[in-house]
Amino acid sequence: MKKKFALSFVALASVALLAACGEVKSGASNAAGNSVEEKTIKIGFNFEETGAVAAYGTSEQKGAQLAVDEINAAGGIDGKQIEVVDKDNKSETAEAASVTTNLVTQSKVSAIVGPATSGATAAAVANATKAGVPLISPSATQDGLTKGQDYLFIGTFQDSFQGKIIANYVTDKLQAKKVVLYTDNASDYAKDIAKAFREAYKGEIVADETFVAGDTDFQAALTKMKGKDFDAIVVPGYYTEAGKIVNQARGMGIDKPIVGGDGFNGEEFVQQATAEKASNIYFISGFSTTVEVSAKAKAFLDAYRAKYNEEPSTFAALAYDSVHLVANAAKGAKNSGEIKDNLAKTKDFEGVTGQTSFDADHNTVKTAYMMTMNNGKVEAAEVVKP
Repeated sequence: MKKKFALSFVALASVALLAACGEVKSGASNAAGNSVEEKTIKIGFNFEETGAVAAYGTSEQKGAQLAVDEINAAGGIDGKQIEVVDKDNKSETAEAASVTTNLVTQSKVSAIVGPATSGATAAAVANATKAGVPLISPSATQDGLTKGQDYLFIGTFQDSFQGKIIANYVTDKLQAKKVVLYTDNASDYAKDIAKAFREAYKGEIVADETFVAGDTDFQAALTKMKGKDFDAIVVPGYYTEAGKIVNQARGMGIDKPIVGGDGFNGEEFVQQATAEKASNIYFISGFSTTVEVSAKAKAFLDAYRAKYNEEPSTFAALAYDSVHLVANAAKGAKNSGEIKDNLAKTKDFEGVTGQTSFDADHNTVKTAYMMTMNNGKVEAAEVVKP
């Protein structure tokens, strides 16, 4: 997923066309990269731990740290312990780039996990590439983000994938022949989902309205919508605004289904909407605790709950898997360039969010779920396809 200025979900937050002769869009790379140390393997965290989308970054930091703790407790990688260098990019694209520079030049990390959002990931990857250090974003979702980027890997599905899923779901499951589309016009993440939705939806869009990230009063637009004949509201955006939209819509008596992407993920959405009004809500997730999960996913759930005394979000699960992907690729690697090469060869890696294989562009297609929320609680999760 990606954020307007940088997720949620939602980035998500995600890669690249292999470049010829070592030359990539962001500049020439140091093919060997940083050396793997004798006793430790350094991994950098570049997450949105404070700022506007801290809900995504803090969840990912927790999931990633849990994975590191478990790997180290099990003996590490080739007998080497993972040493984490954890940096906060403050939900700012410029800071994400600066953090990357610090991680690869000062700390000499061999791989980077994060950022969570697409904008921050796009800002960070150039400096990682120049140093020959692979960067995996658990949740950057922007289509085309990876073009020409040999050192970028994405751990989740892309925005167009979400737009198509929403179009099919509102048509087939919600029987919505007419919808209102209400999009965050400041977010590439939201605009890409909206674009894919418009192209895939066969019904009528009776109103195509926009808001801007940071808005808090949606009464005027919702009043216009209330006078329309429609079956559902589709809101491509992030929890920061989507939760408020739900709260105000329900407060005005608009009770139609409200549908969104993975940017709705997290308790913060419910806090904004309030549990009382967060009903008849549907949103996409890459991970679910409400459906039957694998033994590996159950172990993750139990460990996460025990460590943090809370439920893991899809962002925590994706970051957990991202660290394990890096750890798997670091086996036998002497430098960060070899870790990158091993990541690119990943096929059918079994994680808590399902199987991961990277294609030639370092993108992955993962299982997606449509979550049903009532009274602020997810009641059901259904596997969905575009």
